[in-house]
Amino acid sequence: METPGSQTSLHRANLERVVRAVRMAGSLTQAEIARSTGLSAATVSNIVRELKESGTVEVTPTSAGGRRARSISLSAAAGVVVGVDFGHTHLRVAVADLAHQVLAEDSEPLDVDSSADGGFDRAERMVTRLIAATGTAPEKVLGVGLGVPGPIDGESGMIGPTSMLPGWVGSNPGKEMSDRLGVPVHVDNDANLGALGELIWGAARGVADLAYIKVAGGVGAGLVMGGRIYRGPGGTAGEIGHLTLDESGPVCRCGNRGCLETFAAVRYVLPLLHPVHGPGLTMDRVVRLARSGDPGCARVIADTGRHLAVGVGALCNLLNPRVVVVGGEIAEAGEVLLAPLRTALTRYAIPSAAQRLTVVKGALGARAEVLGAVALVLSEMGDSALVGRTAPGV
Repeated sequence: METPGSQTSLHRANLERVVRAVRMAGSLTQAEIARSTGLSAATVSNIVRELKESGTVEVTPTSAGGRRARSISLSAAAGVVVGVDFGHTHLRVAVADLAHQVLAEDSEPLDVDSSADGGFDRAERMVTRLIAATGTAPEKVLGVGLGVPGPIDGESGMIGPTSMLPGWVGSNPGKEMSDRLGVPVHVDNDANLGALGELIWGAARGVADLAYIKVAGGVGAGLVMGGRIYRGPGGTAGEIGHLTLDESGPVCRCGNRGCLETFAAVRYVLPLLHPVHGPGLTMDRVVRLARSGDPGCARVIADTGRHLAVGVGALCNLLNPRVVVVGGEIAEAGEVLLAPLRTALTRYAIPSAAQRLTVVKGALGARAEVLGAVALVLSEMGDSALVGRTAPGV
């Protein structure tokens, strides 16, 4: 029996600290584990040996700073986690092991006007199919992360009224998918998951304070403060798409006029180019045309960057992030979008914030949110089950 403050309880706490550090990073050397946990090198060495003997971690030779080292990762046999991303026009699912290796991934179109039940049915089928494709037993699925394009109430788990999936408002996707799959399901909005994805795998690795701006069917921001997602008490932190740019502007889906979203979201930007390029235009084609020198497409993307600078400037002045990562389809335009954004940012952000800010394109593209959903499970799951197979020791 463990008692608080005993050698046994302290040892177990150290085991869990090491497992959590490895779980969040994917793999670490023993020296990196010692630095991230504050444990001594000798303690880390003993714990790694114990975890290896129990089958919890795998140890492989590597190098660090030109010297031989050992890379520690969680065992592939420990289980898998699943990421599910419901987008405005797509459904994407990924299955990954606890060492951050994606084992299977797929996506398919999603009709934004379909019912919530129809979306849950399709997600259940895809998750089941991909898990089977990896050869993983159902009982080895440790959890599911699920992203939706709209705010999630932190207490009820319900989708809020400004969601991009209007037929889903008032539904509880976490409970619904958990009932269907029989595993814990953690839910967050897509911008928060994009931030997590870029933090763990992409352009913001190692950055403690950042904002991920997703520009797609809507405009939203995922905020990371001190290395953790900030959601706010109602789950609506980061809704920069509803900052007012023009009180006499177009009516937004939120009911206000002239929101940033009505100047930057894809469904508002594309019609500007219909007179020249026709109604069948896609943002992917606009980006390609802009990069190849089409003046109209380049102008529209540049204007979008200048509009986004208003929201980014507000974030700089309020939160002072180190990095802003821009994601979504339009981000593939690269400097056609980012250069005007950075230039306009000097008008809206105070110099002390703007001078220390780096604005970059997301590194993960369309995969940012589904990988963020995987990262959400990895960050929310406990470590007790993973260290339960180890024998108590001192």
